[in-house]
Amino acid sequence: MKEPMTAVTGITYDRESIERWLLNSTDTTCPVTKQPLPKDSDLTPNHTLRRLIQAWCRANAEKGVDQIPTPKSPLNKSHVFKLLRDLHVPHMYINALKKMEGLACENEKNRSCMVEAGAIKAMVSFIIRCFKEGRTTGLEEALRIIHLIWTPTAENIQLVKENFEFMESIIWVLQCNNMDNHAVVKSHAVLVLKVIIEVAGSNLLGQLKFEFFKQAVKILRWRISQQATKAVLHVLIKVCPWGRNRSKIIEAGAVFDLIELELNNAEKKTSELIFCLLGHLCSYADGREQLLKHAGAIAMVSKRILRVSPATDDRAVHILWLISKLSATQQILLEMLRVGAVSKLCMVLQADSEKHLKNKAREILRLHNNVWNNSPCIAVYLMTRDPRVIKFIIMVSPPCTCLE
Repeated sequence: MKEPMTAVTGITYDRESIERWLLNSTDTTCPVTKQPLPKDSDLTPNHTLRRLIQAWCRANAEKGVDQIPTPKSPLNKSHVFKLLRDLHVPHMYINALKKMEGLACENEKNRSCMVEAGAIKAMVSFIIRCFKEGRTTGLEEALRIIHLIWTPTAENIQLVKENFEFMESIIWVLQCNNMDNHAVVKSHAVLVLKVIIEVAGSNLLGQLKFEFFKQAVKILRWRISQQATKAVLHVLIKVCPWGRNRSKIIEAGAVFDLIELELNNAEKKTSELIFCLLGHLCSYADGREQLLKHAGAIAMVSKRILRVSPATDDRAVHILWLISKLSATQQILLEMLRVGAVSKLCMVLQADSEKHLKNKAREILRLHNNVWNNSPCIAVYLMTRDPRVIKFIIMVSPPCTCLE
């Protein structure tokens, strides 16, 4: 406890903890007494307890305990208004941005106060102004402030949902390479882009230019950070259903980069996002064509089945289903057998998988049993105690001793 505050119920809490509780709970009660505790309830500093805490810190200084700094006065709107006015003064705007970034990092109450004072609108206007003037100084701070304090209120959603100018500004940031810390700035820009796309209107989503997708795929290729990579994947998945966006993503070369990304990825959530996006793109002939041009694509898709998560299994089997049904050639079918895709599909039938997944795997095997009938037998480890599955494996495999 650093800054003890007593609630109207008589219980003392640390200021940051109780303020977070009041801000994030829909129906607030005192955590100890369970009595109603309004969001705007007064918190009174407990000076006696604070003096005891400070005395304990001093007594234990030799053990490495630091003295708790004197608490700052709560942020008020008038202070934020002054900082926002300073944004329009050439020699003061950088200092104002840095101060606001520091305030936003401190606590939830500061962030809430900044939102109420209109800081998000001010940051959006600042970024658009930088875009029009070709100025990059201050972009890092402005983008980070938006990401830190963003709250999807009706006013904020209305501000960005059809804001083509703001979208163009973000794309411009992603294109710029002459900035200090350009990788960090682009990482913040991608996180803000995710915020915009999540609330964007249909007009904005349906009229995204090719340059948008080109820059998004470049972020995937550069692998600036895990957070930025996941944000871009979220963005591309979100925009897929609108207009010609899927074709534009494919044209930007996303399929190849997604495969390369997954080959070097060890994070479950990222794999789920990659396979979700690949599933969307493979519904188009061009997407499947791009996937099949990559020498390791089928092997990678097959290897991830039953190894990552049910969501990945679903999309991976769906991709193999699309290939088998719409793009299968003799060469591709033999490659599926060679890299273990056929074996994995048999394993899906035996695993504790969803019914629709088993049906899809069964359909793939039946579609091309004429090709796989002449293949070497499926290894013994694929056998199961379920006689129906054994019967099916025998049906699609040639007679051999291990199946007898």
